[in-house]
Amino acid sequence: MLDSQFEIAIVGAGMSGLTCAQMLHQAGYKVVVLDKSRGLGGRMATRRLHGTHADHGVCYLKPKSDEFQNLLDQLVDRQVSRVWTDRIHEWVDGEIRAPESQAACYVSPTGISAIAKFLSAGLTLKLNHRVTEIKPGWQLHCESGETISAQVVVIAIPAPQAAQLYEWDKLNQVEYSPCISAIAVYPAERQSEVEQLPWKALICADSELGWIGLDSTKQLHPVQPTVVVQSNAAFATRHLEDMDLQQVGERLLERASEVGLPWLTSPEVLQVHRWRYAFPIQPLPEPFLVADTVQPLMFTGDWCGGNRVENAFQAGMATARELNRRLENRSLGERFWWQI
Repeated sequence: MLDSQFEIAIVGAGMSGLTCAQMLHQAGYKVVVLDKSRGLGGRMATRRLHGTHADHGVCYLKPKSDEFQNLLDQLVDRQVSRVWTDRIHEWVDGEIRAPESQAACYVSPTGISAIAKFLSAGLTLKLNHRVTEIKPGWQLHCESGETISAQVVVIAIPAPQAAQLYEWDKLNQVEYSPCISAIAVYPAERQSEVEQLPWKALICADSELGWIGLDSTKQLHPVQPTVVVQSNAAFATRHLEDMDLQQVGERLLERASEVGLPWLTSPEVLQVHRWRYAFPIQPLPEPFLVADTVQPLMFTGDWCGGNRVENAFQAGMATARELNRRLENRSLGERFWWQI
């Protein structure tokens, strides 16, 4: 049964997919965004738990380009985002070291997924819509039983997942490293201790850890400590298929407690999330791929042109511009809707 017809269907509601969708939507195309998850943002993910929240995927945004800085400036102006810190410390050889340089790191006080929600304004979204098959035409068959019809398809998900929908050697060339995130909430009486610490986050040069973040410090009025501990790729690879993820999370907290916070091993709440496709190991140099098909089929994501959220943003813009050029070459303009 054919349920919906669109000019452009974009699979993936992460940064690249939403950016691409928004540009094309603003140009007047009839666009739909589909995602298998119930929320927006991909790895820009926020976990709600125990009356608080934490960013358990992307931890912060640090702009390098003028375009991305402009987006973040607008997000700050709309009170969606704010500068969290200009110093991400390091944990090396058992010592906490201050960074040599300073750079503004941006977060959202209500969780980084709020940025994705902002980018999705006005779009037609179909969440909880896992695309299981794409047939020429284009007909996108969803796990829910719904079928979406589109003239053009953009697949903006990790390359290994994209390869399950369209067999192509180029997609199989992109490899990812995994990550496991432990999200822990602690008693309110620990909050004063957290506020007195000279650091808010640690990049770890460690045999098991990659990141320790005092996530509650991102909030404007935190009530209780929330900490996110992320593994490095080697640890995640060893434990990615473990049945008991709680035990894996406990090990991460045990290791993190060695920074001088022994109470990290005793959370009130602990949740663990595995990211199978966390970081592209060798991203492709180009911002998108174009398949040799009768109707346009394009691929993009943070694995195109880099492996950061900013690269995904730039890849989404580049994909929209190229797709528009191949279609009606409408005026995309140089200003997004949030600048008007």
